[in-house]
Amino acid sequence: MSSEMSAAVKSGLDGVVAAATMLSSVDGEAGELIIGGYPLEEVAGRATFEETIHLLWYGALPTTAQLRDIKGVLAANRSLPEATFVLIQAAAARKIPAMDALRMALDSLSLELHEADTNDRMTPPFGLIARIPTIIASYARAVAGAEAVAPDPELGEAANYLYMLHGERADDEHVRALDTYLNTVVDHGLNASTFTARVIASTGSDVVSALVGALGALKGPLHGGAPGPALDMVFEIGTPERAEPVIRAKLERGERLMGFGHRVYKVRDPRADVLAAAATRLLARGAADATLYDLVHHVEQTALRLLEEYKPGRRLQTNVEFYTALVLHSIGLETELFTPTFAMSRAAGWIAHYFEQQSTGRLVRPQSIYTGPRDRQWVPVEER
Repeated sequence: MSSEMSAAVKSGLDGVVAAATMLSSVDGEAGELIIGGYPLEEVAGRATFEETIHLLWYGALPTTAQLRDIKGVLAANRSLPEATFVLIQAAAARKIPAMDALRMALDSLSLELHEADTNDRMTPPFGLIARIPTIIASYARAVAGAEAVAPDPELGEAANYLYMLHGERADDEHVRALDTYLNTVVDHGLNASTFTARVIASTGSDVVSALVGALGALKGPLHGGAPGPALDMVFEIGTPERAEPVIRAKLERGERLMGFGHRVYKVRDPRADVLAAAATRLLARGAADATLYDLVHHVEQTALRLLEEYKPGRRLQTNVEFYTALVLHSIGLETELFTPTFAMSRAAGWIAHYFEQQSTGRLVRPQSIYTGPRDRQWVPVEER
């Protein structure tokens, strides 16, 4: 490859600005995340997930009447088509990964939600966002050999999700913690899955296709799969006195510490601060395991100290996955549900980006540089 070619290629599109958006702003140097004009810490711990959906889809927090309406339409659209439920049961019988089950089940919703219903910005696809929690909860219970729990129309999105998972109404503090988590990860600039959704949207394709494509991107462990391994490391350590030898051994072997470091943030991830505060609130109200909370805090401090020792100047700080693991575990979620629950939130952001991209009327079509051979001559097959 020539030097001119090499200079022109932006590996991973690093530094390339591919879209203008009013949805979120990420400042990795300042450690700042803006959601719909609000600093993350201003809304994440206060809003319900329904309020954040309204903020992204309509550009403003809802009034009391608007909030009542959005809650009503979401609650009315949670039930799954029979074909989707049958697919979930078949997937559970094979115990396929939850993200694969969610991808397949989400795609099957096209049987009921036609393109004409899901391409119109004036009628956002509430049926999609409302059914994702039902898919996840139904699959989790099917894998566990339990009967599916029907959605409760009296409950909000976070409370109903926990109810469908566990078969009983959740503690108010657990609902508040889940709302905080869903608000915290709902959108995050032009990440891999969101970019995928926007590329599909730019072709004029339907919103179901955009969400399925984005879900496929999120499934990759370099994007959405770190919360589970972050918690696994904490459990592997087990006690505070084991933190340093275990982490030091991992770093000596060149292993990555899950839950630390981020492609964008060069300081502490602001989402980690919001979720750490949510975990502290759970602890203060007796809704979290104090021993685990103390262990997680000790592991974090030890990891940060050793990362600076082994990788000085790399600025590898705590990221969102580390405290995601503690919060979601504390409210009773199994680790295999961490990434699907992330998708439950991020889907609201994907849909907002879908419509924003479609409004530009512009096809996403970057260029590439050919690096293969030239001037080859055809040789008949019998002479090769």
